[in-house]
Amino acid sequence: MADRQYTDKTGETVTVRRDPQQEAFEIRTADDEVAGHAHFRTRGDDRIFHHTVVDERFGGRGIGTALVRGAVEATIAESVPIVAVCPMVKGFLEKNAEEFADSYRLPTPDDMAWLREQEG
Repeated sequence: MADRQYTDKTGETVTVRRDPQQEAFEIRTADDEVAGHAHFRTRGDDRIFHHTVVDERFGGRGIGTALVRGAVEATIAESVPIVAVCPMVKGFLEKNAEEFADSYRLPTPDDMAWLREQEG
């Protein structure tokens, strides 16, 4: 996956990339500091986004939105269906429904039971 670059509210370039150490996308500042992660689990063909976190030091800069956009766009580029469990991912997709309508679905009770098992 190629890195995806966005501009935050301060005008700084931030980069979203797949975190090679875990099932997650990470966002890095121009200083190469990790500012947050969008965590997912892979179930069959689906990518279930279940938790997104941004370090509070970066609050108010639009880092979370850039992170979720990057994760969503990268997942779509891989032709992987998105299941939106995380409220941040779900909210972003619903807010941008016209752009992403055919790229995601909401979780089923079966998805949620499976996710709870995985989280142990």
